[in-house]
Amino acid sequence: MIHPSLLLRRALQADALVSGAMALLLVTGASALAPLLALPQPLLLETGLFLIAYAAFVGWLGSRAALQRPLVLLVIIGNALWTLASIALLLSGAVAPNALGIAFVAIQAITVGVFAELQYMGMKRSNAAVMA
Repeated sequence: MIHPSLLLRRALQADALVSGAMALLLVTGASALAPLLALPQPLLLETGLFLIAYAAFVGWLGSRAALQRPLVLLVIIGNALWTLASIALLLSGAVAPNALGIAFVAIQAITVGVFAELQYMGMKRSNAAVMA
């Protein structure tokens, strides 16, 4: 168990807030965004549905007084993999987004990568909890 530093707590909370907002946008607007971004509507919708659960989990995690290190690492590694997968999606040719779609995917990838870095830095600043 670790006592989260303020940086870790805020990075988790910000991640939950941004992920929740993105989930809302994608779930409610997938059909409108798909032609605008030239991205598949099912990809946008399914990503939004996943983000609902992710935002709830990370929000819950960010509200705990003490955190289990493996759960924090799961979020950090997941964010790093999400960033890499987003870049790989653009380079793979599996989708053919227009310029706005490329920017949309790239900006969210950068944002998620920044969260991973902030969470990692915050975890390193956190103190190990004393077990009684």
